[in-house]
Amino acid sequence: MIEKIRDLPHSAGIYQYLDPKGRILYIGKAKDLSKRVKSYFNLTPSLSPKQTLSLRIQKMLSETVSLHYIIVENENDALILENSLIKQLKPKYNVLLRDDKTYPYIYIDLNENYPRFDITRKILNGKKIRYFGPFSTGARDILDSLYELLPLVQKKSCLKGKHACLFYQMHQCLGPCEFPVDIPHYRSLVDTAASWIQNKKLLLPKLKEKMELYAEELRFEEAMTLRDRCERIEKSEISSTIDLARQVAYDIFAIATHKDRGCIVRLFIRDGKIASSSHDFFAVHESFSLDEGYERALVNYYGSEKPPIIAPILTSHSFEEKEWIEEHLTLLFDKKAILETPKIGIKKQLTDLALTNAEELLKTHKPSNLDLLISLKELCLLENIPHRIEIFDNSHLGGVATVGAMVVYANGAFERSSYRQYHLHERDEYGQMSEMLTRRIEGFATNPPPDLWVLDGGSTLRALALELLHSSGVTLDVIAISKEKQDAKAHRAKGSARDILHSEGDTLRLEPYDKRLQFIQLLRDEAHRSAITFHKKTKLKEDQKSKFLSLKGITLPKIHKLLEYYGTFEEIQKGSFDTLSELIGTKDAKIIQNLSQTELN
Repeated sequence: MIEKIRDLPHSAGIYQYLDPKGRILYIGKAKDLSKRVKSYFNLTPSLSPKQTLSLRIQKMLSETVSLHYIIVENENDALILENSLIKQLKPKYNVLLRDDKTYPYIYIDLNENYPRFDITRKILNGKKIRYFGPFSTGARDILDSLYELLPLVQKKSCLKGKHACLFYQMHQCLGPCEFPVDIPHYRSLVDTAASWIQNKKLLLPKLKEKMELYAEELRFEEAMTLRDRCERIEKSEISSTIDLARQVAYDIFAIATHKDRGCIVRLFIRDGKIASSSHDFFAVHESFSLDEGYERALVNYYGSEKPPIIAPILTSHSFEEKEWIEEHLTLLFDKKAILETPKIGIKKQLTDLALTNAEELLKTHKPSNLDLLISLKELCLLENIPHRIEIFDNSHLGGVATVGAMVVYANGAFERSSYRQYHLHERDEYGQMSEMLTRRIEGFATNPPPDLWVLDGGSTLRALALELLHSSGVTLDVIAISKEKQDAKAHRAKGSARDILHSEGDTLRLEPYDKRLQFIQLLRDEAHRSAITFHKKTKLKEDQKSKFLSLKGITLPKIHKLLEYYGTFEEIQKGSFDTLSELIGTKDAKIIQNLSQTELN
């Protein structure tokens, strides 16, 4: 390794430290690979970590036995490649934050005579487009509220028609498609809507007034819809007594940590007011670095697309690679990016506000089962406390409507927005799990790995998962749970099933009342429920397609033969005429070939 370090090029790139098992411990970037890597080590009289390094870095280097590197064209490419590889491979000593979604903006094209508000996640063509946001939550609720309260043009297609529609009759649109509408008057409605977007304290009383009106008219369902909408809008921002007294805009990032958990808060100031805020929790391991936390947070949030609104960026803490991130964002924004950590004044008050909220969230949102997760880590010899878990199961009926499901457990609850469902083509359970896990691994670049995988199956499926992960260079804990057999049948009696856990180097048979077993069973059962539900929906669709083909004169045995060969109706539609003829005869092959894609789907 020492010769490799001495021979490193003076080029931009990324470097990887590996342990004796070939697992990646750390991925770093460098403007000059030679200088960067050599800054970690004493090369004489023998290779050793420099004593001036943090204990975290010294521990990492003590586990390192080899080094890999990749040369890139410039520093910006190094930063992007580093971020991508960290998300995919989840090295032990790197900080891994979940990917931020691209937050939506509300926009309006003021070049039109009768403009309407809509939602976008990217910059649109047009010189007079005005953007509001970003909104971490509540964008759709705000938009719906505008159209509920103001007679604006409701739909994109409205102005194309020549006759006023139902919205006009309901007094929710002025009907400029058919009637003369004073443009200055319409623009005054637009200005009112814009002021409500910018200041939700003006919007909420109007919504509540409408809600009470619906209740008085006994339109309770509509009143409840507005009540729920008000609650979501109220939750979408942090309250503050700070008076900016100026029409300023800032993007603010604050990270707080406590023991094994961290919280990142993002605060967006627009026109001198808090437009929206968001937060996420993440696991803090012994390898956590606040410097790298801010770096990951900024690179993940801004991604690779120029945002519609570019604002100065404030962080609660200064961090090591601040200048590098600033250079990267300047290229992305196509204008000078401003990145600072304020020490005094209003900007310092704003970063303190964000940090205080992050600290408060850590206090008030503690996982109720943290002790259980720690105990599970110790029992199954896991690398990390499994704060985020993905659970997999598959379902089919005689090889028909074969599907898989992934459910996610994070921060003490099932995270339904992260559930995924898969149409599978393999015939056996091993192949189906392989297909599902392979597709999940391929998605690590955009949706990073969790702390733990749980599979519904035995040691064979666990070994399969580890093999797939190893071939992809990913280190990830895996547990499998198989059903206890009684008289050669699976024993699933609730509260008494002695299901078997398969973990690192051991098979665990816990008592039915063991909380750790019950927790894994809970996870497995939720994945099973999700898979069964998706299977039923898929089976219903396929039954309808089978009936459709039967009406076309194709017998059920022939339909089953086709499904056994192709797997799905979509693949049947793509089948070649020669293969179809060989399977079910020329006459029926012609029937299928003459069907349109929409008929069969």
